Amino acid sequence: MDNNNAEPPSCLRPPLFMIGQDGRGNWVVQDQNGVRGGLFVDRAEALRYVRFENGNQPGAVVTVSGVLELDLNGKPTTAARSAGNTTRERRVA
Repeated sequence: MDNNNAEPPSCLRPPLFMIGQDGRGNWVVQDQNGVRGGLFVDRAEALRYVRFENGNQPGAVVTVSGVLELDLNGKPTTAARSAGNTTRERRVA
């Protein structure tokens, strides 16, 4: 039996993170299991967090085009942005 082409165990694969913006315009990072994540002031800081958490592995980020709300109690939820709701709140630091 040739196991060279077998898929590696999930514990050896880098975690997959979703990145997007919540309904208020904050940048959100959420891992695929809903265990790790956070809110960030900008996209660069969100990506820095992902690189730190996944050991700088390529392909570990999925950009969400809809609204991504942070939920550390379960799986992240996404919703398409409604066409009628085009106003977004921006925070200035």
